[in-house]
Amino acid sequence: MEQWIPLIGEVGFPIVITMYLLLRIEQKIEALATSIGELNNSILQIRVFEK
Repeated sequence: MEQWIPLIGEVGFPIVITMYLLLRIEQKIEALATSIGELNNSILQIRVFEK
């Protein structure tokens, strides 16, 4: 948290908040992409078993 305070003074509060939110969203997007990949693999396995 201490690292954010000097950054606020240098670039401004809105930019720091934007960077923080983008970092949080990036982690969630990566988790979502992994889940979609796993879902795709599951669907492909179901299709193979149906044939």
